[in-house]
Amino acid sequence: MTKNEIKSLISLKQSDMPFNVKKRFQNLPIDGNMIITVPGVRRCGKSTCMEIAINELLEKGVPKDNILWIGFDDERFSQFNALDLNLILDAYREMFPEISLKNVWMFFDELPLIPGWELFVLRVYKNYCKNIFVCGSNAHMLSKDMKTELRGWPIEFETFPLSFCEYCNFIGIDHKSNLESEEARIRNAFDCYNRLGGMPEVALTESLSLKYKRLQGYFDTMILKDFIEHFNVKNTPVLRFFLKRVMGGISNPISVNAIYGAIKSQGLKIARDELYNWLQNACDIYLFVRVPKYSRSITKQENALAKYYVIDNGLRNAILPIQSDDDGKQLENTIFLELHRRKKGMESISFFQGDGECDFVISEEENVKSLIQVTWCMNSEDKSGVATRRREIAGIIEAAKALNCSDLTIITYDEDGTIDLDGYNIKIVSAWRWLLSK
Repeated sequence: MTKNEIKSLISLKQSDMPFNVKKRFQNLPIDGNMIITVPGVRRCGKSTCMEIAINELLEKGVPKDNILWIGFDDERFSQFNALDLNLILDAYREMFPEISLKNVWMFFDELPLIPGWELFVLRVYKNYCKNIFVCGSNAHMLSKDMKTELRGWPIEFETFPLSFCEYCNFIGIDHKSNLESEEARIRNAFDCYNRLGGMPEVALTESLSLKYKRLQGYFDTMILKDFIEHFNVKNTPVLRFFLKRVMGGISNPISVNAIYGAIKSQGLKIARDELYNWLQNACDIYLFVRVPKYSRSITKQENALAKYYVIDNGLRNAILPIQSDDDGKQLENTIFLELHRRKKGMESISFFQGDGECDFVISEEENVKSLIQVTWCMNSEDKSGVATRRREIAGIIEAAKALNCSDLTIITYDEDGTIDLDGYNIKIVSAWRWLLSK
């Protein structure tokens, strides 16, 4: 990549501004004088979040010339290293000699593809520019893998697949409308969202078969780029089997030992410790999110089996055969992802398990703030014939008494109301209403 070619890339991107992108609800800070990194699962819209930030800058009156964007997913950068990156600053200075770098907003897309990028960013931040934004393929942006020199400097703004509110906006549904006709559209949209997830490109794809092909492609890319290349995984068939088993078990505590036994029973060979590594790797690349069992003892919490929710229902459904209990699992996964998005400050999410179970415990340090139970339908029975209504209510009240919490909610597919029992008021709310609430 020559200096003139870099100038051409800068000009080309500036000519596209403002970008024709749909807004998201979580915006990047554009005036914080910080290094902003934008991690997240592949294809969830990280680059788009940076484009939205640029549109906001333009709306505030920042000239295009003061915005520098370079995308490194260009084969001409394949031989670049950290020392070569200074060509970008030289090219920009020659294009706009009258603009000081301290008045520039720098956006680097896929910069982590360049070895040593952290040192370049830190040097630029310390000496020239205080507004730097970096996003890239998540396997190259793991906090634990960043050089020591950059640790503590960036502020991470994790990007997720679309929330249900964002999903409605993307497909042109007014989710704030009170019209009955619009409510019917919202309900239909929720059915699709709960099944196919919130990957932006998938949401905007009309063909169902093409939606699934995109999602299968995303998963295959994670296997190739994140596991095989980045984590140097060799045993791909066992890896696929393992990830599918974890995906199939969402809503239940995951036992790596049980999966290890299933792998051995098929005559396949893998070290047990390797499976534990893969599970952590899958969380590192945002494929899964770990939810521990609630305990005031950190040691007990770490030693207990945890649940693992998948970052997008669409990914799960694109690679797993349909199961009879998928509706409830998908609904619980959808609710967890929204809780994860809404999490603030020092809040944490765990699950309660005693004689019964409560799906989600929202706490902040020692204070349990709310309890949430998720079930597809309150008027059904499980495989053993136990009434769902009795089981779900018993589980959340047991948790309420044990954890001294009075904010109780049961989220269902399509039921609303309240239950007063044992001195507790339990809110029953349909999932689509809850997802659209603030």
